[in-house]
Amino acid sequence: MGKSVLKIQRAEAGEIKKILTKNEAYTVGARLHLVYLVALGHSSRKLSELHNISFKQITNWVHRFENEGVEGLKDKTGRGRHSALSDEQLDTIKTIVLKQAPSDYGFQSQRWTGPLLAQWIKKEYGLEYQKAQVYNLLEKVGITFEKKLGLISKV
Repeated sequence: MGKSVLKIQRAEAGEIKKILTKNEAYTVGARLHLVYLVALGHSSRKLSELHNISFKQITNWVHRFENEGVEGLKDKTGRGRHSALSDEQLDTIKTIVLKQAPSDYGFQSQRWTGPLLAQWIKKEYGLEYQKAQVYNLLEKVGITFEKKLGLISKV
């Protein structure tokens, strides 16, 4: 008979990861721990396999730590791509998702989904988004998607 596997009932792995990534102290600590392992002589490539992080990212953290100390391991503000949609357009999308049905716009559905909303955005604004990107946009305006319940507002 094999050993029993430890199970987590409180939350799913994805939810736990979100908690971890939203906590700057944890993020910096995890990065510092990887820098520490490199200092002990561990390969950034081997660490990347074990921790599912690109070796280039680990190398970047090591260099940033060398140049800036712990401050270099913090996320910089204003980084990343800016949304192609304006705040006004995002508000419009939020209103449509919360107050109107896809059938109001010619779709054969009563509930919005990521792919449907991506089609609407392309038709309305001429911008192409993948399903995952649409869900990120919705989260940005305070809406989350749950499979069983459909779109839900956090507000």
